[in-house]
Amino acid sequence: MSTLRRILDAQEAVSKVPKVMVRTNRVAALALIVTLECLAGHAWGQAPDSATESARTSARTMGPAESLYLKLRSVGLDSARVYKVREASLQRAALHISLDDGTIAFTEDAGGHITGAFFKGDGELLLFPPNTTERASLALFTGAAILEEKFSTAYFRFNDDVFGELQSTLRPADDAASFAAEWNITAHNLAQEDALRLLYSFSRDLPPADKSTPTDHLLRAYLQGNKLGTFDVRYDSLGAEQIAAGQHKTVAGEDFYNVWVSFPAITRPGAVITDRDADADPTPEVGISQFKIQAGIKPPDSLEAHAEVSITAHKDGGRMLLFELSRLLQVKNVTAGGHPVEFIHNPSIEGSQLARRGNDALAVFLPAPLQAGQKVELSFDYSGSVLSEAANGLLYVGEHGTWYPNLGFAMASFDLQFRYPLGWTLVATGRRAEAQNAGAEQSSRWISDRPVPVAGFNLGKYSQATTHAGKVDVVTYATGTVERGFAGTSTAETKIPDLFRLPGSAGPLGGTFTPERPSPAENGQMVGTISAKALEFYERRFGPFPYSDLAITQFPGTVSQGWPGLIFLSSYAFLSPQQRDRMESDPNQRLIEEQVIAHETAHQWWGDLVTWRGYRDQWIMEALANYSALMLLESRNPAQFRQIMQKYRDDLLTKNRDGMPLMDAGPVTLGLRLSSSRSPSAYNAISYGRGTWLFHMLRTMMRDADRKSAAVRPAKTEDEPFVRALRRLRTEYEGRAVNTAQVMAVFESEMPSSLWYEGRKSLSWFYESWVNGSAVPAFELRGLKFTDKAGATVVTGTILQEHAPDSLVTAIPLSASIAGKNVFLGHIFAEGKETAFRLSAPAGIRKVLLDPEQTLLARGR
Repeated sequence: MSTLRRILDAQEAVSKVPKVMVRTNRVAALALIVTLECLAGHAWGQAPDSATESARTSARTMGPAESLYLKLRSVGLDSARVYKVREASLQRAALHISLDDGTIAFTEDAGGHITGAFFKGDGELLLFPPNTTERASLALFTGAAILEEKFSTAYFRFNDDVFGELQSTLRPADDAASFAAEWNITAHNLAQEDALRLLYSFSRDLPPADKSTPTDHLLRAYLQGNKLGTFDVRYDSLGAEQIAAGQHKTVAGEDFYNVWVSFPAITRPGAVITDRDADADPTPEVGISQFKIQAGIKPPDSLEAHAEVSITAHKDGGRMLLFELSRLLQVKNVTAGGHPVEFIHNPSIEGSQLARRGNDALAVFLPAPLQAGQKVELSFDYSGSVLSEAANGLLYVGEHGTWYPNLGFAMASFDLQFRYPLGWTLVATGRRAEAQNAGAEQSSRWISDRPVPVAGFNLGKYSQATTHAGKVDVVTYATGTVERGFAGTSTAETKIPDLFRLPGSAGPLGGTFTPERPSPAENGQMVGTISAKALEFYERRFGPFPYSDLAITQFPGTVSQGWPGLIFLSSYAFLSPQQRDRMESDPNQRLIEEQVIAHETAHQWWGDLVTWRGYRDQWIMEALANYSALMLLESRNPAQFRQIMQKYRDDLLTKNRDGMPLMDAGPVTLGLRLSSSRSPSAYNAISYGRGTWLFHMLRTMMRDADRKSAAVRPAKTEDEPFVRALRRLRTEYEGRAVNTAQVMAVFESEMPSSLWYEGRKSLSWFYESWVNGSAVPAFELRGLKFTDKAGATVVTGTILQEHAPDSLVTAIPLSASIAGKNVFLGHIFAEGKETAFRLSAPAGIRKVLLDPEQTLLARGR
């Protein structure tokens, strides 16, 4: 049996999402499915098994959309459409597929469309990545910067006239019936992969028909390569990054989907895609302006809800809207404008990016295609066991943010009303507007202060403590116990999901813990005080706190999440310093974990008020929140700040089981793609560690350059150019999503003239070398000469730059040592292996130091 026949099994082996422990903002929640899901090959959900499908449809009559969907996901080969093919090709932008000689069988009609084909013979794939980042990514997995691979079998899926495109190269085959029979099961199984994506294309054909979408083109190829094995490539004109290639891989029993390349196609003649604009994101077809949700909760596990969602079309679109919703919830009905509409609740495949977020795809079919500016009111009725009891009075609300149907990570107003039993405390996003009791039940209503990207709630039998940060109340909610399975406690009872287990450690945070059960409620005041002090620190630098107050609730597990006005804080973050000392033996890791409360508080600005645009930009918010917390630490204990920064640097240089340093997984702009079979832990090390270093380098070089220009150092950190840039970022982009290029532009606006490289007020050099680079170089001063002149000393020498590409440009800070003190002299732009320099220094100096304050991400000197 061909390896390609086993692709269906391989599709279960999907990408390994990093288990971002204590420092995560949210688990990639609510990004449109057409982002990283496309990269992992699961953009539109997966086909349910027949039993699930029967359960979903038994209570309602199957509509035309569902009927077409079932046909698309089960279509087989047509024995009347089997041909010999020779010297044929399919060209989609940078993707070129040649069918040199072989047999090809096309699929049966599905809704009047030929949507697939199976090929066996000699073929070749050529794919040319457009920039250095994608070429390096491809080389990491394949050993070459260009994807050039011969293949023997291939399965194609498409939504346009590929059959007509190949017609001139086809001739009748003698063994048509046997060929179709041999490969029909393979084609039938593989058809499931792209069924929902094709349904999106063909939903316009459903009555009333609308066929005005000539720009919708999909070509997906599953290939059996002669050298690389099974892999897939995709061209999807509707994706933000239209071209992608990747491969499933199983290593040491763990399943991964390695994204080899993903990039936008060139659509204009002569256009060139650069690394800096690769994360451009088109305007979404539709947006949500308001949610009104009424939810009844019956602890420990049941939720029943009615959600009203206000939709606005930003441009002309189709009839099908694709939502995310927790896989633990089942939709009963959906209406548009008060009238029932067809929907498909499509389960995601186990282990996929969608499933790892705990979600399914929910496709809703409107009565007619959307027109730009059109407003639609949708309502959803759904219920399920989306909660679980982690301990007495401590609930785990599964995959926060997906307990309501959502289209994407965009700003919307929320009006949330909850009903729940007496004796429980509910805390939700927004301001509590109403609260009342009725018999054995109570209710509360929460209204967002402003449009926010996501909303959530937590429910428990909490004690509460209040701390004040200026005019802001910081209220902490915690129970008197920790969850089952907490380090050192009984593990015999039901545990919380394995998402919260740290592999390879004695306890969730490592180390050994004495068998005692801490009480988070006892430390609630301590937690609130830490957050309040961080909030005050951030307000002085980034501007006012964006919401009316801040609630912090205990959350089972080791994950913490910062949401607008609401922080879900891990039970472990409620430990006292003494309790933490007993749990974590590594002092560096313990120090990092202690910054969690300040980190999540910083997400109120970076991640909630200002959000990220796409997967290539998520590092900005995680690194900014992290660096904000470390700025606070530095103001109190510079030595501990340096200790953490040193650990981040060392982590990047750590080698994986193949001897590859984690830094080689790629730049921060690859986002979740960084975690692969080659480097499972690279996302944390790079997005958090390297990302934090990038902002530290920006801050210190802007500060030193400004100090040099003004001949005096700012008295307060809030007056530094870096902090001014952050205030500008908050002002210009609050309530909006930002990409990496826009962040660089904000810092450029505050950049002192001494940092202009080649006479330009631009950080393009920093972006290309550092943000979109992965090197951790080493620097050294050589050949220093001192020439005394009237009132000054001229210093000449050479800067060596090693362990870095020749294109790396670095602003090297040089200082003079005078009477035991370091005096900043200026920056030298080092490029390539050797850079000669000449600068003026105070008279009589004889000692010059390179980066004595260790502000550069560099190897030890």
